[in-house]
Amino acid sequence: MPTDTPTRDNPPPRAEHAQPAPASPAGPDQRAALLKDRNFRWLTGGAFLSMLGDQFTLIALPWLVLQMTGDTLVLGTVLALISVPRALFILIGGALVDRHSPKQVLMITKYINLVLLAVLAALVLAGSLTLWMVYALSLGIGLATAFSIPAGVAMMPHVVARHQLQAANGVNLGLRQLTMFLGPLLAGVLIALFGDATAVHASGSGEARANATGIGLAFALDALSFAVSAWTLAQVRTLGGGGAPSAAAPAAPPQAVLASVAQGLVHFWRDTELRTCFLYWSAIALFIMGPIHIAIPVLASSAPGLGAAAFGIIVGAHGAGTLLGMVVSGMVPRLRIGSLGMTILAFDAVIGALFMPMGLITAVWQGAALMLAIGLLGGFMQVSVFTWIQQRVPPMLLGRAMSLFMFIFMGLAPISAAVTGWLMKSVTLTQLFVASGGTLVVLAALALVLTPMRRVTDAAPVAR
Repeated sequence: MPTDTPTRDNPPPRAEHAQPAPASPAGPDQRAALLKDRNFRWLTGGAFLSMLGDQFTLIALPWLVLQMTGDTLVLGTVLALISVPRALFILIGGALVDRHSPKQVLMITKYINLVLLAVLAALVLAGSLTLWMVYALSLGIGLATAFSIPAGVAMMPHVVARHQLQAANGVNLGLRQLTMFLGPLLAGVLIALFGDATAVHASGSGEARANATGIGLAFALDALSFAVSAWTLAQVRTLGGGGAPSAAAPAAPPQAVLASVAQGLVHFWRDTELRTCFLYWSAIALFIMGPIHIAIPVLASSAPGLGAAAFGIIVGAHGAGTLLGMVVSGMVPRLRIGSLGMTILAFDAVIGALFMPMGLITAVWQGAALMLAIGLLGGFMQVSVFTWIQQRVPPMLLGRAMSLFMFIFMGLAPISAAVTGWLMKSVTLTQLFVASGGTLVVLAALALVLTPMRRVTDAAPVAR
């Protein structure tokens, strides 16, 4: 089931969604009560601005690299410099959050990202950016994200009551998808309006330089979103006196953290259906996610009649489809083609088939229509998959289960992106899209025939 792998604060639906489902449903009354909660409004408003700003960087960064170098391998390297450190250090970030206040860690990461994005924006606008600077700033962003993600995940239970978590997470997930729809559209229009290619050139020494006003403004707006969200976070008062760790709860030693991770991995491996799903999603992350995140910006930058605005529209259409899919899932949560596993495989096969003709599009509406349909199917299954994980995994292992899921897409996807950049030296865009979509179809078919995936049901196991 392909899912989104963002730059910083846009991981797969956050681990806070893995809280045990409360007894009371997340109905309109719960949401209305949340919206009257001052702390929830401050936290959610700041998160919305931050996630919206992230979408500007999600569009501007690959566009910047392509305009500077035109090299897909460099693009894959930049994305890997963000994603690999994030994946490698996210468990350490989680341990630090457990030992300190989630609010404190999140605040520090916001200030760090504010500085990094402001420097990047200033260098672009001044026309003095070089490739090594892009590498260094990308690495810094990736490291900061390794700590901001677990801190953001841990904040919600410190702000709302336990029985309100389901409703609170539902609001956040909806806002997240809304930013994935609006952000790319706004960023694409911004870059297109202010121009992005006319002032970009490479120096004789091989160092790429860029002076792209639209791209620089996109980074500046993301930096501003961090500044504003840091201010809103400062207004939040956490439950139990600001979220400071209790003196009676000393920090766990590093060995305990590693042992806890190992315990979770052993449990997940012994659960046949859970192991099968995680291995299947790992294969998708390795073979599919790279082409999705590399080939689409390359397509928009190289195909006649497309451009930055088209890139934003196509990515925005995927976000809109994902949001629509989640809405449909809420309306008909038990819509299945046989079992849950059969539905996942069927939807993935259709997604693969829809992805195959992407390299042949000649108009923006064609790419937007394909990505809207892909997002619709993926969004529907995201809700079902995370609900299934919540029901299947014991409460004391839920955090580690969701961390493992995040690690799969954050750790393997950048490897896939780097390999894709290398492959595009010898294959055409059309061939890459066909091969990527066809691989997803084949993976779904093999999982159907060779694995217990088709027997995965919504029901929780009888005994744990």
